[in-house]
Amino acid sequence: MIHNAYIVSAIRTPVGKANGAFKHARPDDLLSFILKQLLNDNPSVDPAMIDDVIIGCAMPEAEQGLNIARISALLAGYPHAVSGITINRFCASGLQSIAYAADKIRLGEADIVVAGGVESMSMIPMMGVKPAFNIEVFQDDNLGIAYGMGTTAEQVVKKYKISREAQDQFAFESHQKAISAIKHNYFEAEIRPYTVKYQDYDLNSKSVDKKSTIISQDEGIRFDTSTEQLSALNAVFHADGSVTAGNSSQISDGASVLMLCSEKALKLFDLKPMARFVGLAVSGVDPKIMGIGPVLAIPKVLKQCGIKLSEIDHIELNEAFAAQSLAVIQQLDLNPKIINPLGGAIALGHPLGATGSIRTSTLLHHLNRTHARFGMVTMCVGGGMGAAGVFENL
Repeated sequence: MIHNAYIVSAIRTPVGKANGAFKHARPDDLLSFILKQLLNDNPSVDPAMIDDVIIGCAMPEAEQGLNIARISALLAGYPHAVSGITINRFCASGLQSIAYAADKIRLGEADIVVAGGVESMSMIPMMGVKPAFNIEVFQDDNLGIAYGMGTTAEQVVKKYKISREAQDQFAFESHQKAISAIKHNYFEAEIRPYTVKYQDYDLNSKSVDKKSTIISQDEGIRFDTSTEQLSALNAVFHADGSVTAGNSSQISDGASVLMLCSEKALKLFDLKPMARFVGLAVSGVDPKIMGIGPVLAIPKVLKQCGIKLSEIDHIELNEAFAAQSLAVIQQLDLNPKIINPLGGAIALGHPLGATGSIRTSTLLHHLNRTHARFGMVTMCVGGGMGAAGVFENL
């Protein structure tokens, strides 16, 4: 018998620009903070009843290594009996963690599972601290595995004939939608402000001045950007390319968690569900055109869930690059009006392993706000994959 898995809470930190607001904030501190906030937001839940903490992280090493899920849960004050596991499906890690949590509940193996993601791209660079490819990757048949993300975006531009003008316009609209969302306080329900603490040392007085700053808003939104500014930027991956820093996602820092429950737990702790997890599908594509992954994953999850594309009211399509987002929209004939209505990763940032759960939090709160029924979170994934998850608003 398959049980329903419900989401009762979905929260996140603000997203900081790499080497920006969170440059000195350890990822385990970001994650333990948001884990603690999750308990504070659900005071009726007995923490000892949490069966597992599943956290996605795309580069699980150094400051975010050593099973950051377990360590951060302990730092957050979770009971010793609450276990933790860190998982990695690159950019889909945060979304995959939600699916794994839901599966445990749907199979009757758990009643309460915390899922989410974390990434500090300030502390852990893209590709990690010590990338070490297998030499076979550099053979012709496997070379796409070694392609940088920007190179794959340029391959998508070429294959799907995506113009520079279309990319810059898409990027501009991402910022404009994010600006509008901030003006309407749409992110307020999902964001938990984070206090960054730091200290200055005065050489003259030989004193330490301890300071703090409250970060309550995503840092990457460019309020003064324009298509003229975007079109003036140089390509960064190919000399004659069209993928720029302005029409690509921002490398970022952040964390997000959700609480998933069984119907039994809903009744036991008198919880009101936000949404029901419906399903997740993943797919593989040629690594050279990694960005096209959602083109396979979206039809796959819709078939799996028995839902038509026309029934989806809101799609969070992670904007790794404007080029790949436009290619996905083009190939699946998606309705642009329902794509990232509050902006996407070009404006809001893309902290790799946390993005899937961040985008899910944004989706669920907006579905609640608009009283829409079905929503989807989808993204391309490094190594040539795509992922798509469907949620039902309740």
